[in-house]
Amino acid sequence: MPHSEKPTLLIIDGHSLAFRAFYALPVDSFMNREGQHTNAIHGFIAMFINLLKQEKPTHIAVAFDISRYSFRTREYPEYKGTRGETPPEFVGQIPLLEEALHAMNIVTVTKEDFEADDILATLARQGDEAGYRVLVVSGDRDAIQLVNENVTLLYPNARGVSELKRYDIEAVHERYGIQPHQYPEIAALVGETSDNLIGIDKVGEKTAVKWITQYGSLDEVLAHADEIKGVVGEKLREQKENAIRNRRLNRLVNDVELPVGPADLERRPMNEQAIREIFDKLQFKTLLERVLTIAAAEGGIDEAAPSDAALATEDDLTPRAPAVRTLIDEELANWLKKATSDGSPAIAVQIEHGQAGITGFGLATEDDSVYVPWAAERPDYTALEAWLASDAPKQLYYAKPQLKALSRAGIAFDGLAFDTRLAAWLIKPGGHPLSLADQVYEVLGENLPQSDPNQLVPADDAIGVATEAWYVLRIAESQALAIDAGSRRVLDTIELPLVSVLARMELDGVAIDRPVLTGLREELTTRADDYATRAYAEIGREVNLGSPKQLQQVLFDELGMPKTRSTKTGYSTDAASLTDLQEKSPHPFLGLLLQHRDVTKLKQIIETLERGVEQNGRIHTTYDQTGTSTGRISSNDPNLQNIPVRTEEGRRIRSAFISAPEYDTLLTADYSQIEMRIMAHLSGDAGLIEAFNAGEDLHRFVGSRIFGVDPAEVTSAMRSKVKAMSYGLAYGLSAFGLSKQLRIESSEAKQLMTDYFARFGAVRDYLRNVVEQARVDGYTETIFGRRRPFGDLTSSNRVLRDNAERAALNAPIQGSAADILKIAMLGIARDLREQKLESRMLLQVHDELIFEVATGEWDALSGIVTNRMSTAAELSVPLDVQLGRGPNWDAAAH
Repeated sequence: MPHSEKPTLLIIDGHSLAFRAFYALPVDSFMNREGQHTNAIHGFIAMFINLLKQEKPTHIAVAFDISRYSFRTREYPEYKGTRGETPPEFVGQIPLLEEALHAMNIVTVTKEDFEADDILATLARQGDEAGYRVLVVSGDRDAIQLVNENVTLLYPNARGVSELKRYDIEAVHERYGIQPHQYPEIAALVGETSDNLIGIDKVGEKTAVKWITQYGSLDEVLAHADEIKGVVGEKLREQKENAIRNRRLNRLVNDVELPVGPADLERRPMNEQAIREIFDKLQFKTLLERVLTIAAAEGGIDEAAPSDAALATEDDLTPRAPAVRTLIDEELANWLKKATSDGSPAIAVQIEHGQAGITGFGLATEDDSVYVPWAAERPDYTALEAWLASDAPKQLYYAKPQLKALSRAGIAFDGLAFDTRLAAWLIKPGGHPLSLADQVYEVLGENLPQSDPNQLVPADDAIGVATEAWYVLRIAESQALAIDAGSRRVLDTIELPLVSVLARMELDGVAIDRPVLTGLREELTTRADDYATRAYAEIGREVNLGSPKQLQQVLFDELGMPKTRSTKTGYSTDAASLTDLQEKSPHPFLGLLLQHRDVTKLKQIIETLERGVEQNGRIHTTYDQTGTSTGRISSNDPNLQNIPVRTEEGRRIRSAFISAPEYDTLLTADYSQIEMRIMAHLSGDAGLIEAFNAGEDLHRFVGSRIFGVDPAEVTSAMRSKVKAMSYGLAYGLSAFGLSKQLRIESSEAKQLMTDYFARFGAVRDYLRNVVEQARVDGYTETIFGRRRPFGDLTSSNRVLRDNAERAALNAPIQGSAADILKIAMLGIARDLREQKLESRMLLQVHDELIFEVATGEWDALSGIVTNRMSTAAELSVPLDVQLGRGPNWDAAAH
């Protein structure tokens, strides 16, 4: 019977493909409301949907392992012994995957004492004998042995489960030079690292293929072992038992007694209600739509009345990008008027890379896409420019670089109503920022058409900017349904308005005194060379001070110093480990090494800053609103937040940041102890609130309560202990950590914490409750409603759970501090604009803002800054703001 007329049996190795999906998709980007990670399930079901569409199987089964133990581990306990512990984030995903498959009426099969591969082998043999076309989906190469005229292996490539390589007899021979049934013989000789099956030393794949081709089988190779010359022949004769054992274990069992056979695996209608329930639990909105679309297209939904969808084809139900029209003049004006009245269109700015000039605009509504070309000599674009400058709502992906391009072109912009990059971050603040193509896949479950950048003549055309805007619109619609009310409020009132403020700051940049940086770099280079020369003299030879391997040899082998913590490559030589080692076992070489590292790091910071100075003499950093999970803004290219504050060299670096000649001075503004003030507010601790409201030195006040002395009698040592503990508690610092930080005994640190909580019990209660509430809710929340999920609070892995608890302790505090500073920035920017001041907000670094003050505007600017920063939030304690003034950043320090 021709293949096209045969029923198709699709059998899948569930664990194998789920693990592939787990490592292919980011863990933190897939988590449901209960905190259960779901990336393996998402990837598996997406792959499964594609298989249903492409292969159209008539019969399906998914096989799962029950455990790691089988008859193979009884015979050879080391079998698969090199595999690490199951990642804690993977735990719990298989039962949910099985539940989803059962809702789709897919049979799952397990068998005690056997592996999923053995189930596949048995069903493949039965299907072959019964006249089926059999498709085996597995990421285990042992499945190659199942391939024959009627059995094909679909094997995932290195990128996960999105693409499957089809292995038929010809493909196996092309790849390995053997017949499929001979693959286990090759594997027996070479060994299987993933299964901890040790092969014959010196025997690689080419040698094994040559032997099997020459002799026909492993038995014959071993029978002629005496004829094989050289080292490999010796190894073969010495270690032949390895190959015999491997062949015995890697042979898949194809006669397992199973509760079902191929005829029992016929596809059945899916249970829509069950699918909706499990997919709601998993929060797979897009995958739900794709599954139901397939089921409806095939008429395969239980308990559902016939509908138009059931009669449609799948292609009819898949959204198609509308044809792009090019519009200018009156037609464009009419389109904009209608699109704005109907809702909130999406826009994508086409930027010419390299020159950063604008070449066009893409505009989209739900059923229409428009391209607007842009050129220096252009038609009348008054309507477009007026619309861009108006407060008419507009939706974008990653708006900030587009706003900067518009500003450079002299085009005003307002009305940013949604940014899918920011929304994705607020929904999953722990995830990495995704490209538009990644968002299309993650949110819509579709692939954004893209050309291959490695092809000189791409086979596929990349989509245009108008179609990109249409995808942005659809992503935004989906995200708007997914985002919680508090996070949406943060998006609308804080993050979206801040985009234009940060864009302006990036465009303005900050003036740099190049000679200051150059002189300090040269000085640090000389000092680094001196430290290196003296370090070499201590050991009598030169080594690479940046090489962990060479340092391990010097420190632990030659100098015999105590071992630091173990790593995969030996013992740690990171800064923390070596600093601790120098304190406990000082050595001149190690001291010089650490000094060399310090100055080298500073020199690298300076070199990065020098490269960042543009022709206008200013540095233009890039601020990333999505760069942290707490809500704080990060700085990149160059990073201005890693410049040391308390060292002389750090201050000299900051002195290179100056006010431009046309401005009077710099103004710096910083919150004083903002995190401790938020702690006092959130905990409601009467003692802390009293200290702040009285304007007392917080740490001296707390020290007097803990040590039972008058504030004037609190010594600097007492104050340092209290300060370290106060901040440390908010970060989950333990008594052990406190003892290590302060270099005191653990007993003293524990007593210090006990005394602290005895007098500030509300702080203890708050810290305890915030974690317990997060364990219940699955997330923490700032004063303003920003959420941060913590699924690992219920993890069975203690390390993950402890890390999550520490992060959850501080998330509301640090996140609220970030929100407060952003709110202050928005107020300051608004006042500067409304009062038409020439002064500019240049930098945001941690809790500090730096301004360039125009002539005659000091009083006005300082008043605006103080007012906006001190009133950015209504707390039970005042927000204290400290101002500084000077010609450079260091001189303006307060």
